[in-house]
Amino acid sequence: MQKDIHPNYREVVFQDISSNFAFKTRSTVRTKDTIQWEDGKEYPLVKVEVSSDSHPFYTGKQRVASTGGRVDQFRKKFGGLSRRK
Repeated sequence: MQKDIHPNYREVVFQDISSNFAFKTRSTVRTKDTIQWEDGKEYPLVKVEVSSDSHPFYTGKQRVASTGGRVDQFRKKFGGLSRRK
């Protein structure tokens, strides 16, 4: 295996900027920011906009579109039109 061609795989903290939720994992992502973690050590920090703490699917706040309502709206709007033969 060649030396010095692989990225640095290290522990990194990802922080959700919308909810201030953070978790530590391993990654090769490059970053200039750092943060002091709960164990007292300093780790590279990656700020993300959405995580499992703020994503609507994982928080249960997702909005489900009702397809039946859309069909009814379409029929109200275009129901009087005749079909082409």
